[in-house]
Amino acid sequence: MRKTLYYSHPDFLLHNTGIDHPECANRLIAIEKALAAPEFANLIRLSAPLGSDQQIQLIHPNVHIEHILSSIPDTGEHFLDADTVITEGSKNAAYRAVGAVCDAVDRLLTHQASNAFCAIRPPGHHAEPDMAMGFCLFNNIAIAAQYAISHYQLERVAIVDFDVHHGNGTQAAFYHQPSVLYASSHEMPNYPGTGYPSETGVGNIINVPLAPGESGASFRQKYRNIILPALYVFKPELLLISAGFDAHEDDPLSSTMLTAEDFGWLTQELVLIADQHCQGHIISALEGGYDLPALAASVAEHIRVLMQA
Repeated sequence: MRKTLYYSHPDFLLHNTGIDHPECANRLIAIEKALAAPEFANLIRLSAPLGSDQQIQLIHPNVHIEHILSSIPDTGEHFLDADTVITEGSKNAAYRAVGAVCDAVDRLLTHQASNAFCAIRPPGHHAEPDMAMGFCLFNNIAIAAQYAISHYQLERVAIVDFDVHHGNGTQAAFYHQPSVLYASSHEMPNYPGTGYPSETGVGNIINVPLAPGESGASFRQKYRNIILPALYVFKPELLLISAGFDAHEDDPLSSTMLTAEDFGWLTQELVLIADQHCQGHIISALEGGYDLPALAASVAEHIRVLMQA
């Protein structure tokens, strides 16, 4: 049994996206119910701290932070774009999402735990350095990567993004930074329209498109052929995961055909790489996943493997 950290906070429920928005507080409630099972009793449950402006500024210029904060309404909703809504509770939620991933970096790199799952919202991987989009305000996983590099002098950090939507924001943040390997599998065509295999950065960007209707078997084969070998060659000192579970066959925002078992398989493969190259250190941060039963089952399988692998 590994020491697995689990970050959450009631403030994440107060980022109120409104009726019928897919990225809603009920997502975290469904996850919490699944993790109430006795098999998860050994999770080390932590309250996500508030992140700092200095941490956010590792990826986002201050003008972006000021734009987000000045857009938060006293009451009601404000849409930054057609998909991305903020409300009175959004500030603390967004800052705690950043705080969770950075605290996980601190704890793992000082050998207090093996790995971590951050049950956070709003998600982050669509947030570009100077623009919020796709439900995302700050790019949590990108901030974690840069925080690890800046504060712990790491030379190689890998990010694996298996959300069904391409993490355009994370790619943009590290497109010219060889110390970060960004590898993404994602459905194409689908939002946001980026993530072609030709987008390679300085050789540190790997994009693996999935076709509508793609099966779990094909998904696994693409990881075996492309992403997993690249990770072994890169030898990361820390492995980060943008853990979106919306490639599930039941998800309303995609048409790929993965199951919870596919996410469990990939988690096991990533654990093997982390064990070989970075003392098992993995930080996984929640991104998408919008069918509540599928999300809950997939997160449970993901964490089950992190705890027991």
